[in-house]
Amino acid sequence: MKQHFEATLADVKPGYTAIISGFNEDQIPLKMLEMGLLPGNVVLVKRYSPFGDPMHIRVAGFDMALRLDEAAYVHVDAATITPEKAA
Repeated sequence: MKQHFEATLADVKPGYTAIISGFNEDQIPLKMLEMGLLPGNVVLVKRYSPFGDPMHIRVAGFDMALRLDEAAYVHVDAATITPEKAA
């Protein structure tokens, strides 16, 4: 049986991608869903700001900044965290 481990988007390091698996709050902010942070979408962590917050991500073809406290709402499947593939 395959084990399923969860992490949050805040745990993903720059240069890595992960697949969103869900959220840890029933009241997920609507703006996050509107930005494309939907289960099944691949998210790339591009970099963190110099002081570590916010983080620069790419999801659904769009680059955006996301605060770490918001990123902690987003669950990712830890088995899908992989280095970005070179283009």
